Amino acid sequence: MDIQIWTYLLVGISFALYIGIAIWSRAGSTKEFYVAGGGVSPLANGMATAADWMSAASFISMAGLISFMGYDGSVFLMGWTGGYVLLALLLAPYLRKFGKFTVPDFIGDRYYSNTARTVAVICALFVSFTYVAGQMRGVGVVFSRFLEVDVEMGVVIGMVIVFFYAVLGGMKGITYTQVAQYCVLIFAFMVPAIFISLQMTGNPIPMLGFGSTLEDGTYLLDKLDGLHEELGFAAYTSGSKSMMDVFAITAALMVGTAGLPHVIVRFFTVPKVKDARLTGGYALIFIAILYTSAPAVSAFARTNLIQTVSNVEYSALPTWFSNWEKTGLVGFEDKNGDGKVQYLADPEKNELHVDRDIITLANPEIAELPNWVIALVAAGSLAAALSTAAGLLLVISTSVAHDLFKKQIKPDISEKGELIAARVAAAVAVVVAGYFGINPPDYVAAVVALAFGLAAASFFPAIIMGIFSKRMNKEGAIAGMISGLVTTILYILAFKFNTFGETTKEDWIFGISPEGFGTVGMLINFVVSIVVSQMFPAPPQDVQDLVEDIRIPRGAGTAVEH
Repeated sequence: MDIQIWTYLLVGISFALYIGIAIWSRAGSTKEFYVAGGGVSPLANGMATAADWMSAASFISMAGLISFMGYDGSVFLMGWTGGYVLLALLLAPYLRKFGKFTVPDFIGDRYYSNTARTVAVICALFVSFTYVAGQMRGVGVVFSRFLEVDVEMGVVIGMVIVFFYAVLGGMKGITYTQVAQYCVLIFAFMVPAIFISLQMTGNPIPMLGFGSTLEDGTYLLDKLDGLHEELGFAAYTSGSKSMMDVFAITAALMVGTAGLPHVIVRFFTVPKVKDARLTGGYALIFIAILYTSAPAVSAFARTNLIQTVSNVEYSALPTWFSNWEKTGLVGFEDKNGDGKVQYLADPEKNELHVDRDIITLANPEIAELPNWVIALVAAGSLAAALSTAAGLLLVISTSVAHDLFKKQIKPDISEKGELIAARVAAAVAVVVAGYFGINPPDYVAAVVALAFGLAAASFFPAIIMGIFSKRMNKEGAIAGMISGLVTTILYILAFKFNTFGETTKEDWIFGISPEGFGTVGMLINFVVSIVVSQMFPAPPQDVQDLVEDIRIPRGAGTAVEH
């Protein structure tokens, strides 16, 4: 069977599975819609958390970024992995013990203020919409190649699928769908990785193949360094980013992970605080399988890409090139008229354009793996993008329905009314997410990195000080969140989108890129929060007692529900 038939088959089966699970586990109450009834097992929740957290950025774009950036791409590995550890060990158990459905709900109650709750909702919407734009872009890229439709049409198809099972099933449907999606995405990522590692190094374990020798006796990374230098690129194993920017991006991704509302809410779907800790442990194991393989996949793909297209006659290019050329994500411009592809670091002479987001998807084709493996990767990438998109849409809908509508606008709304409001909010969010997916500001992982920066600058200090500081009051938290979020947004607008005039890397403050500025926003948030909090009275005694109770390490029992 050809690639398209295999793709229709495997994607069709996986989609039927997701929709079937959504129908079987559809939410009948707000508790099921928001936190799956609080009865998910730690193992299942660990798999769902891993799928929720490993988005299109992890599956599709991260390997592409590392493949093109080399050493500099390691910031994504370090930041996202370290951030998950920080979230699982430092924050999740305490938040679970507090017993709130959403981050804005935690902030609203901890800081005894609807204003704080509203600011938190706005932050959640900024973060979630930025993040979901990356997922929709990933869906569009996959469909454009494998279903041979426009990227825009691919995004629309993804919107319809996500709308169906996220709006119908809520968190209950999403949780069990994400368990299935994790199985699909990890199988889809590892099968080609194992195949290619065997093919290139003779070692079936990609992590070990990364440090092994090729058929000609040279080490993989030495070979890649040599290929890069021949074409005028910096050595693959050397970095070009300043240490300050590496630190800033890594820190922003780490603390941004710890402030991501769609991941935090997963820890509310288990019965006990102890189960929240177990969920974190299981999820870390499931995440590590993909993340320890990604550098190897990146190196394999980069080596094969250069060797199969560089200095090759255009008419003799392999089939994979013409397949992807139809999507517009790969292109050749014969600048010197010799009919050969000149892939060079010099932009004036370079004749090859390769979108970074296609590397993981095209990798099996470049390596000439069987058609079913190529189709499997398509199914896996869709699972990664759709699982995270669904989680984000749920955050958006709960922020609007629960934290704005129920808590502030109409407190006496019935449970059925709140459920309808949540579904309507999710439907609107799908449309907005689709727009951003069709008009994305950058590559998937770069867009997602901006979302992490916004989360770092807004949520992280408010959550940390809400748990560990009895003295932090509502005035400090509100001022900190606003200052951190606004500063980071202005910096991104100025240096990512040139909103206030043309800028270059030389204009970056302290050499920090827009992707890393969330670290500075976070520090501004902390400073403003602490300074402003000292100007106003301490929180009420009952709030201080609540903070003290959250931190008591006796939490193996059932969490208190408010």
